[in-house]
Amino acid sequence: QVQLVESGGGLVQAGGSLRLSCTASERTFSTYAVGWFRQVPGKEREFVLAINSSGGKTYYAGSMKGRFAISRDNAKNAVYLQMNNLKPEDTAVYYCAAQMGSSWSMDYNINYWGKGTLVTVSS
Repeated sequence: QVQLVESGGGLVQAGGSLRLSCTASERTFSTYAVGWFRQVPGKEREFVLAINSSGGKTYYAGSMKGRFAISRDNAKNAVYLQMNNLKPEDTAVYYCAAQMGSSWSMDYNINYWGKGTLVTVSS
């Protein structure tokens, strides 16, 4: 069982930046591809971006590329989401998700979810 814990959310003004972290309880985290999703109340959960297990390949939703970036440090059992030039429409709960295997599958067969961290962007 892999437990994922997100942190780094909070309130930021439009145009600002935040870095979210996803840390895992197990060293086997390095064998999982990891992604970030976000969800606004009343809407479906939306894929943001993902990274393969080694950190050598990233996967983006088209609208996120350029402002958001993902990275990981397997020595720290951590994956990061760097968000720049934030907009009010980026306000959401951001979730970390782990998918077994080295590559990310856009079928979203998620094995583990974190509980999420709230990001609020004020205008």
